[in-house]
Amino acid sequence: MNTPAWLEPLMFYLFAGVALLSALGIVLCGNIVRSALCLLGTLGGVAGLYFLMFANLLAVIQLIVYAGGTLVLIIFGVMLTSKSPWVRFAARRGEIVASCAVVAALFVSLCKILTDVDWSAGATGSAQVVPVRDIGAVLLQDYLVPFEAASVLLLAVLIGAAYLARPQPAERTSAP
Repeated sequence: MNTPAWLEPLMFYLFAGVALLSALGIVLCGNIVRSALCLLGTLGGVAGLYFLMFANLLAVIQLIVYAGGTLVLIIFGVMLTSKSPWVRFAARRGEIVASCAVVAALFVSLCKILTDVDWSAGATGSAQVVPVRDIGAVLLQDYLVPFEAASVLLLAVLIGAAYLARPQPAERTSAP
């Protein structure tokens, strides 16, 4: 099937724009539920970028694990632990300054890393292709215990959130 040459760049800019705008929405939203929904948009945009790079396994893992599992867990945790899911939060001036400093340091580090990399090394075509079947076999044989431990940990977090969100019994007052 022949696709037009303009379609791939258009899809790239679409997915990159969705990821970028959703990431900004996470940071700028004052509402925790809307921030979680923006996180869904960011994770979906990144999965779309993975699909464009023909990294189908990474894209599916991104959608299933992060967009599916982690985001649902975050929303359940927010809903179960807060008094109201529409609680607004505001950062203090010191927190904003500290976060801007961290972002600036990460940006400078990323720029340094990107300029120091020898990009011609990847063009040799020496990448080894590993079938998805082999990756699945390794995950389910060699790394089965860590996989299951992570799922038990996530279940424990959800149970803990439900326990903390339960209504507190009224204190008993004993008559003398």
